Amino acid sequence: MKIAVDAMGGDNAPQAVIEGCVAALGDMSADVILVGKEDVIREELEKYKGMYEEDRIEIVHAEEVIENEDSPVKAVRTKKNSSLVMAVDMVKDGTANAVMSAGNTGALMAAALLRLGRIKGIERPAIVSAFPKLGKKGEFVLLADTGANAECTAKNLLGFAYMGSIYRHHAYGTENPAIGLINIGAEETKGTPMLKETYQMLKETDLNFIGNVEGRDIPRTDADVLVCDGFTGNIVLKLTEGTAWNVFKAIKEKITEGLQAKVGALLLKKKLYSLKEEFDYSTYGGAPILGVKGMVFKMHGSSSSVAVRNAVVKAAAVCERDVIGEIEQKMAQFTAKEEENGAE
Repeated sequence: MKIAVDAMGGDNAPQAVIEGCVAALGDMSADVILVGKEDVIREELEKYKGMYEEDRIEIVHAEEVIENEDSPVKAVRTKKNSSLVMAVDMVKDGTANAVMSAGNTGALMAAALLRLGRIKGIERPAIVSAFPKLGKKGEFVLLADTGANAECTAKNLLGFAYMGSIYRHHAYGTENPAIGLINIGAEETKGTPMLKETYQMLKETDLNFIGNVEGRDIPRTDADVLVCDGFTGNIVLKLTEGTAWNVFKAIKEKITEGLQAKVGALLLKKKLYSLKEEFDYSTYGGAPILGVKGMVFKMHGSSSSVAVRNAVVKAAAVCERDVIGEIEQKMAQFTAKEEENGAE
């Protein structure tokens, strides 16, 4: 098994990406293909000489790099020799089992769609991200979608629910995942016409649908997967992340204002670090782009080496399961049922 990694993508590339990949080798059987400027990658790998089995890392030279400010679709079409596009192509031709990048999100999505194609029955792929549950260390809910689709139909959200449920089961071993729908109220009658339609469609599936979930309940939800459009999901993710780090910053400022506060801070140090870890995205791995014909993972743009290591290890574990095959099977069943109902 091989994981293709865009070595040039992300704020901390290539240093953090390469360090994370080297660290990941000790916790998985899969090998890594580093795609990017060969001279830069080799120079960085020299720092870890003797610390890993050299035959487990392959370098594929890519002359170009897609930058964050590049137009996604245009960049994918014009920079065919970029590290991101070449890494995605390795999944297409079977050279790699999965691709990962911390680079331009739009470009990764465009490359996945244009080079790999959509799974039949999936109108819109979704980015599925982990959201930590407050007060429940190690527990999280998956948000589908978190940025791929700003506007959605009820059928799109239904597809997200199916894909999120399958991924949650295969990637994390959750049996019969509970599915929630993000809405402005818990009642069945709340929300926009599209959300009301989605609610009714989810009720009629074989999914473990538990109803609407309000924004204030997201941090402590009983759901394993929360469904929403990408606009809503992205705001939820970034607002929570920003609020968490700003609260920690404010606490740090307050507990270092005077001697008495500093003494109290020492007593609370372990508790505060434990709370901070609950909000650390780096422990949950990369976010898969589900709905395309291949395993594609988006890492946080500012991923540290620890985040990269966790993302690569998780990707290797997921690739041992037939996530794509099950999504294809489930959507084929749904499409057949739709056609049957339409013929009646």
